[in-house]
Amino acid sequence: MDTTAPGPRPAPAPGSAPRRRDKAATRAALLDAARLRFGRHGYDGTGVRDIAADAGVDAALVFRYFGSKQRLYAEAVRAEVPAGLAADRRRPLEEVTADLLHDVVFADWSAYDGEHPLLVMLRSSGRDHVRAQLRTRICDDYLGEFARRLDGPDAALRAELLGALLLGMGVMRSLVGSPALGEASYERTRPLVDRLVAALAQAEEDGR
Repeated sequence: MDTTAPGPRPAPAPGSAPRRRDKAATRAALLDAARLRFGRHGYDGTGVRDIAADAGVDAALVFRYFGSKQRLYAEAVRAEVPAGLAADRRRPLEEVTADLLHDVVFADWSAYDGEHPLLVMLRSSGRDHVRAQLRTRICDDYLGEFARRLDGPDAALRAELLGALLLGMGVMRSLVGSPALGEASYERTRPLVDRLVAALAQAEEDGR
């Protein structure tokens, strides 16, 4: 996928009728440009004018459609909880984590410059509002669904350990570029992850 940012749109020729702007298309172009910019440079390294220039529009439209850079960022990096995670809570945890392993850790996130939105957020986690958003997405959404599938004591703790496993794998592959995990396939990795998930899913018999 070519991620080269488009140049500014040419100005209309003198005397020509002004081009009608498609609000939905402009909004989508700004979100696409924001995802690439935030993914490459983080929140502080990205300017509103840069995003607008990449989308070929005036910077004022960022504020018209999103209100602020912070709200644009929140929408650009929003990661929806996969439907398979919340849709059927009878599904075994091992199946759910296998789906997330495939769809998140090993996915082709080319629209985000090759990274999942959660990992893009990690790059800007020095900001309070980014940390709050990251905590909400991970703890309230993903890990909340994990914990609902765990019986026995320490369900929340075991859910967070599972989240740390998957998120850590994503960081190793996407940000660190670790050689073994980076080159391993989903098929090779899943059986090993299944063992770790099974160990965390099993409650201690003595209740400790």
